[in-house]
Amino acid sequence: MSENKNNKYWALILGASSGFGEAASLKLAEDGYNIIGIHLDRQATMPNVVRIVEQIKGFDREAEFYNINAADAVKREEILDELKTKFEGEQVIKVLMHSLAFGTLKPFIPKEGETALNKAQMEMTLDVMAHSLVYWTQGLVVHNLLTDKARIFAMTSSGGHTAIPFYGAVSAAKASLESHVRQLSVELGYKNVSVNSIMAGVTDTPALRKIPGNKPMLDVARRKNPRGRLTTPDDVAMVISLLCKDGGEWISGGIIHADGGEDIVNYVGQGGENI
Repeated sequence: MSENKNNKYWALILGASSGFGEAASLKLAEDGYNIIGIHLDRQATMPNVVRIVEQIKGFDREAEFYNINAADAVKREEILDELKTKFEGEQVIKVLMHSLAFGTLKPFIPKEGETALNKAQMEMTLDVMAHSLVYWTQGLVVHNLLTDKARIFAMTSSGGHTAIPFYGAVSAAKASLESHVRQLSVELGYKNVSVNSIMAGVTDTPALRKIPGNKPMLDVARRKNPRGRLTTPDDVAMVISLLCKDGGEWISGGIIHADGGEDIVNYVGQGGENI
């Protein structure tokens, strides 16, 4: 059982329409949470959003989804004001998940035929994929929406501490995100709020498919992972569900490896053995 025994609590998912955000939305709805989903989708992908909302309602939970840019300060404030009015000042946001994957994948130093990352692209990537966590958390506290013993999760990756071609800006964002998690964990201690980075193993998501060279990355991950398979969004959703149970608030400020042991394997032998 989750802490949401009376089904009044809500989970706010940033990036709710695919990948980790979608899986967490559905698992938390199954656990009894109502879901607020923030997503940015064009008309072609809206049917998937409709499906997710219907599945949430199938768990007899409420679903409020907003198709906006989560890094837009004006839109963020509008939604927070709307939620404060909707909940009549009651603290009901028990879970905040940051799963925004929108950044520029370009080299810092371009080779022939390539285009270098520019200042605007670097700033946009860090704003969306890292700094927005701080702004949404600030907003929830200022609007008196965040409960005591709330859980805050931010999706990081091994790219936060390794170098991957074209991933420089996103890697910087992940490292920054992990830093923000540590700081928020300290500053929200007075509310017993748990704040953690979730580092998934390599997962075949729409975001990963945008990374150049993603197919070899998937192949290496399959051979490297001690479980012999890729991480799935459902694997990560189950970890988040576990951390939302009673007592989970004492785990805070760190990086939770939700990867089946993948990140600790440094080398895969020719026969596939892990070393």
